[in-house]
Amino acid sequence: MQIVFMILFVLVITIVDQVTKYLVVANIPLHTQIDVIPNFIGLNHAQNFGAAWSSFQGMTWLFILIFIVLTALIVWEYKKQSLHLTKFNWWCVAAIYGGGLGNMIDRVRLGYVVDMIETRFMRFPIFNVADCFITCGCIALVVSLLFFNKDFWKEDDKQ
Repeated sequence: MQIVFMILFVLVITIVDQVTKYLVVANIPLHTQIDVIPNFIGLNHAQNFGAAWSSFQGMTWLFILIFIVLTALIVWEYKKQSLHLTKFNWWCVAAIYGGGLGNMIDRVRLGYVVDMIETRFMRFPIFNVADCFITCGCIALVVSLLFFNKDFWKEDDKQ
């Protein structure tokens, strides 16, 4: 039953991401900046043809390949349960996957990812809702694996 809720979580993340991107594209001209909280955060309609910090530009095929491999690994691990992931770990994986799916839809449909969230209090690349879920999911997963899921680090007896 948990898998059903995780799939719904992935779908909600993807829908929220796609709706926010649609609203930005429909209402904010490309490269236009809007203050949300002055000198703190704003919206800036941008197109990212690469990954984080615009790296790997023009390599959509690589992102698609990585996403397919990630999907296969998640399904394989869920069925095999060899890594001893906790329920919380799986929710982190679902958050990462949902964000990845949101960005993958853009890459396949548009050839680029729509970004819009711009930090004004520090110099940081413009990002989107999917990126937030990917980043927060990764951080939570790493913290959980390092400090709370001791079973993850135990080796299975191979006798």
